[in-house]
Amino acid sequence: MHIVLVEPEIPGNTGNIARLCAATGCELHLVKPLGFSVDDRYLKRAGLDYWHLVTIHYYESFSEVAAQYAGRNFYFNTTKTRQPYTSVQYTADDLLVFGKETAGLPAEILDSNRANCVRIPMLDDARSLNLSNAAAIVVYEALRQVGFPDLR
Repeated sequence: MHIVLVEPEIPGNTGNIARLCAATGCELHLVKPLGFSVDDRYLKRAGLDYWHLVTIHYYESFSEVAAQYAGRNFYFNTTKTRQPYTSVQYTADDLLVFGKETAGLPAEILDSNRANCVRIPMLDDARSLNLSNAAAIVVYEALRQVGFPDLR
């Protein structure tokens, strides 16, 4: 399973997601520009001593990720759809895509992938969830569906 962060801005969120990847075996894909340096102390602190367990890939654009993983299932997490994340049948090689904290995923990505857009249900007055919380919710549902491979 793969977690793709498109232009993440907050180092602590990315660090928490890296820790999630370390605990679950998911690979982390970071699409630039990043809103922080990968040497950022908050990023390192959030990941604590798990960094050696994380496989991280860096890309200049989302189109690089799409090209490299053509033929795989991509699921785009957004508040701009009605399809709940639980309605999808995940597989072990899927890519779960999340946008930046302040704006979500770019419209051009969402517009060209409407059928694969999913959301976490929440109250109408809530704008969004924290990025690392959202990633954990979706990742664990996807892993549950595929039987928690290699997890005990």
